[in-house]
Amino acid sequence: MTAVNVQKDETGLSSLARGLVGSEILKISSEIRALCDKGRQICNLTVGDFAPQQFPIPKKLEELIEEALLAGETNYPPSDGVKDLRQAVVRFFQDWLALTYPLESTLIAGGSRPLIFAAYASVVDPGDKVIYPTPSWNNNHYTYLAGGVPVEIEVGPETNFLPTADQIRPMVRDARLLCVNTPANPTGTVMRRDEVEAIGHLVVDENSRRLARGERPLFLMWDQVYWMLTFGDNRHYAPPQLVPESARWTIFIDGISKAFAATGLRVGWSVAPAYIIARMRDILGHVGAWAPRAEQVAVAKFLGMRNEIEIFHDAMIRNLRLRLDLLHDGFENMRRDGLPVHSFAPQGAIYLSVQFQIPGRTNEEIRKLLLDRAGFAVVPFQAFGLRKDSGWFRLSAGAVSPEEIQEGLRRVREALQSL
Repeated sequence: MTAVNVQKDETGLSSLARGLVGSEILKISSEIRALCDKGRQICNLTVGDFAPQQFPIPKKLEELIEEALLAGETNYPPSDGVKDLRQAVVRFFQDWLALTYPLESTLIAGGSRPLIFAAYASVVDPGDKVIYPTPSWNNNHYTYLAGGVPVEIEVGPETNFLPTADQIRPMVRDARLLCVNTPANPTGTVMRRDEVEAIGHLVVDENSRRLARGERPLFLMWDQVYWMLTFGDNRHYAPPQLVPESARWTIFIDGISKAFAATGLRVGWSVAPAYIIARMRDILGHVGAWAPRAEQVAVAKFLGMRNEIEIFHDAMIRNLRLRLDLLHDGFENMRRDGLPVHSFAPQGAIYLSVQFQIPGRTNEEIRKLLLDRAGFAVVPFQAFGLRKDSGWFRLSAGAVSPEEIQEGLRRVREALQSL
């Protein structure tokens, strides 16, 4: 047998490949899986996913997928998505968000990630400025892939971990893309209605100025993939709902992955001005990032079943709140007992923001301490573009049971007390 000489020198690779940083979240998750495979007991709060044992997909959606498969819906879908699903998305936006779009403004893809990539690729040229908050999910990496120039807004608890119009305004003059995600990953916070409206007006005002001068517009990527998961008095809003003129420049990112605990089914959609969608469609046509046909056919039917959706969400949100409240209350009890921890009350999505205030330790050292001493796996905000060691971490509640959380909190309390 001839041995194959594997070349490890990366100098022959492209500068794009050599400069790309891999997903920090997936790296941590891989570490946790390896420990679990060795039999280590870990409360795994790292990946923004749902364990089917804890959060199964809607039973009706499962049945519709099975029906589609049995009906032979297994060939290529159209490059922009099955027409029935695109029509269903139009109706979904009309019925749930009171937003009216033509069919040509919809695009289906294999989850939200390809759509985010296509949005960047469609409007950002190398050297264009991209505004986004830190922490936020992967905007730093997509900006790199597009050759854009990052304009980062560091956000914290004083602004609900979300950018404000006042923070954004000084930066928009020569920017090409503004990226907002609410409810937010990693922080689990929801943007207030007045702030959404202010950002909508900001985009309209800036583009009115540019149109008068013949300049290229500022686009707004509105990532609302968690929008159906809000808690208590918190409600989701999008700029086109409150400032209709902003729809001319808004690119919605949405899908079933989080709203229906269906991360593995890979059905996402974008809604945007038709000329943008046409370019996004062509870009993804070369990538082949289509959602599976059977899932598309099933989702097209399911989106019209409002009663089924509301029943599913009633149980899903109740179970999410149970887990997030257990975490929040547990950490607040520790804080009241004098331990160095602070938790931000959950508002939406599947995440909780927790700060460990341990002097002299970096976020990575705190992460390792919690993992080694308490079997408690979390993700530091550095994995979401934040540079400074602020002690803040994301905890994801979709893949753990209440019992695992309670046991994990007990171990964390003991670990913090030992310090």
